[in-house]
Amino acid sequence: MIDPHDEKKLIKTVTSLITLLMLVILTLISIVFWMIFGSKNDSFSELEIQEIATVAVSIPSMDESTDLWTAPSISEIPEGEQGELIKYGKDLVAKTTEYFGPNGSVAHLSNGLNCQNCHLDAGTKVWGNNYGSVAATYPKMRGRSGQVEGVFKRISDCFERSLNGTAPDSNSREMKAMAAYIKWVGKAVVKGQKAKGSGIFNIAFLDRPADPKQGKEVYDAKCAVCHQADGQGQLNDVGNNYTYPPLWGKLSYNKGAGLYRLSRFAGYVKANMPLGASYNAPQLTDEEAWDVAAYVNTQDRPSLDLSKDWPDISKKKIDHPFGPYVDPYSESQHKFGPFTEIQSFYDELKKSKS
Repeated sequence: MIDPHDEKKLIKTVTSLITLLMLVILTLISIVFWMIFGSKNDSFSELEIQEIATVAVSIPSMDESTDLWTAPSISEIPEGEQGELIKYGKDLVAKTTEYFGPNGSVAHLSNGLNCQNCHLDAGTKVWGNNYGSVAATYPKMRGRSGQVEGVFKRISDCFERSLNGTAPDSNSREMKAMAAYIKWVGKAVVKGQKAKGSGIFNIAFLDRPADPKQGKEVYDAKCAVCHQADGQGQLNDVGNNYTYPPLWGKLSYNKGAGLYRLSRFAGYVKANMPLGASYNAPQLTDEEAWDVAAYVNTQDRPSLDLSKDWPDISKKKIDHPFGPYVDPYSESQHKFGPFTEIQSFYDELKKSKS
């Protein structure tokens, strides 16, 4: 009997070989067509040649398809009490509002969003803000709180910031279930390491500030069909859960959420949005991702008391949009960029202290 992990590796290897073969075939076909037609009548236009190149580039390389973290199969959830707790945790992540929303069956603690509205596919999608490396990297010291935080604190932060609500009691079965699920999702990652493909994709900095006006054009063309022109999302047919979540307004994440940092939102949409996009088949350019992030994060949303965040202001992330800072750059530049010179400042500061 083949071990499930060995089976996954075998499938990935076969998929990679098939992908490579497709790339070779496409290249040979384009060469043959050019030899038959191109030299005779220039039948391929410049646009058609670019389209052939685009197809080839969009195919993931073997490295991309074989060394990224993947979530364990649901079939691997153990039997018994622990398994039931993990399954309950998964359901809480996928259907948070049904348990903790305005009409929640357990308590009314959140704005109606689900954890998986930010952590895609219940926290299992590659570069989808997944939980892959959470268990491996927590507990850890976090600059935002100035304290060592565990998984429970991580969950509490999501309730208070992304769900703009109140965290469940850490002794509750629900909190224990979500923690058990998150730990199970990342069970294969070595303690102290961060697996490639876990969390959010790091997108390259622009050499200019992100532009909310250009971002609105991107939003209207590629995002509004799901999230609506007013950014308020779409409920399902029953009206008790969001098919597409609100991106701003009183029912969206507040200004203390991780996605309010532009680099996090830009990397998130680059690898996942619009619907159908993925890390190896993106639908947005880097510029579009930065600009649409700037547009969404300039819209009205709930505030949060951040006075206790970043007790050591030198630890602030470079795209944290609220001062004070130890550097000379404005709040506007910290929010929209360009970020390269800010990053250089902190790199030099780190060198001077070492």
